Amino acid sequence: MLDKIKSLSKDTLIYGTSTILGRFLNFLFVPIYTNLFMPGEFGVVANVYAYIAILNVFFTIGLESGYFKFASTLEVGSEKENFSHPFLGIFINSFVLSAILFIFSKDFSAVFQVSLKYESVIKYTALILFFDAVAIVPFAYLRLKHKPMKFAVIRLTNIILTVAFNVFFIVVLRKGIEYVFITNVIASVVTFALLSPIVIKNIKISFNKKLLGELLRFSLPYIPAGISSNIIQVINRPIMTALTNDETVGVFQANYRLGIFMMLFVSMFEFAWRPFFLQNAEEPDAKKLYSKVMTAFLSVSAIIFIFLTFFIDDIVAIPLPHKGHLVGKAYWGGLAIVPLILLAYVFYGMYINMMAGIYIEKKTKYLPYITGAAAFINVVTNFALIPPFGMTGAAVATLLSYIAMFIGIYMASQKFYRIEYEFKKIFALLGLMLVSYALYLIVRPFDLLYLKIVFFLAMTSAIFVFKIINPKTIRQFSK
Repeated sequence: MLDKIKSLSKDTLIYGTSTILGRFLNFLFVPIYTNLFMPGEFGVVANVYAYIAILNVFFTIGLESGYFKFASTLEVGSEKENFSHPFLGIFINSFVLSAILFIFSKDFSAVFQVSLKYESVIKYTALILFFDAVAIVPFAYLRLKHKPMKFAVIRLTNIILTVAFNVFFIVVLRKGIEYVFITNVIASVVTFALLSPIVIKNIKISFNKKLLGELLRFSLPYIPAGISSNIIQVINRPIMTALTNDETVGVFQANYRLGIFMMLFVSMFEFAWRPFFLQNAEEPDAKKLYSKVMTAFLSVSAIIFIFLTFFIDDIVAIPLPHKGHLVGKAYWGGLAIVPLILLAYVFYGMYINMMAGIYIEKKTKYLPYITGAAAFINVVTNFALIPPFGMTGAAVATLLSYIAMFIGIYMASQKFYRIEYEFKKIFALLGLMLVSYALYLIVRPFDLLYLKIVFFLAMTSAIFVFKIINPKTIRQFSK
């Protein structure tokens, strides 16, 4: 079992290296944007990307998940058919939707809450959505075929291009926010070009009625589930725009992005986790293995959370070489939301862990109910909490939504695929995170670095003192 967890960790590390480096380079946009754009301009960028995240679900129509399920078993159709059917489905659907968005961009400006002077942004959005969607299945192919290095190189190329052109257009030429989207279009086109050999190698023009039916039955529940999941992540921006102003949205977005450090870990884990649990589903100790993975995941998450909670104020104040800080001073008023966003990502990671049972037992029809309920909670609590509490209310709404998703997936997965999780350790780790957050609220006004260090060491030491993580296991794991 330890060997299997080590294998998962190695894949996570490789996927994570590309994700961490890529997202870190992407994170460089925060100091660029917050030091060069006014909060209102940054708010427009944040709002449009929120809509991109929601629309992405309509473009991919859940077929990535269907590809993973049926291409991993080949229970219906050939290998090329299992690649071609989801790829062509996404391609045709995305082309039609992108054409509509591109041609009627002026009409969609009001829907995107964008003034007509930024109409071109809607056209660029249509292109971004198309090229990102058609890259989904080729990327999934690399993950399923255990080619994390190639996956990592292509992902990093995308991010490096995005950063390089952002620096050129925004920093050097001092162009406006439209060039944020132009840069994304360039990177997305190049990415698909790099993936095109995979498409050429695996494409097969055929029609397998049974495979298509199975794909749609399995994948379509991911559409409402994906919409709901994306609503939870981004709907607070449009709601905040309606209830407050672009400046508030800009400050919120800058600080929300500081949750990237937890999101990185969750994302890199998710890339490795899905193929891992599918390939080990038939093992006799699979459920025990999944339980251990949950504890290991949460242990690492706790250490990341505790560190960032205590030191986020010091991190954002790091001076840049020439002028400004890691995050512009105009945005520091929203730092208090960062621990809430970090904790929300922890619960999202636990939700991803528990997806295994639903996936293995083909009970994806329950996902829309789980994520739909969480999305409803998110919208209601955003409208209820933003007026009195501002961006803090939006952060709390996000956290409550992810907790609801976790509870929902736990109830459904345990009904069909019961796993005996190590709940004593899980509750102990969550308790340490909550205590750390309480201490952060107490010590933050005093801004005493030595006190933060003491509390951080005390909280992380407790993980080992109470044997939530066994040092002996770590020594065996590192061999």
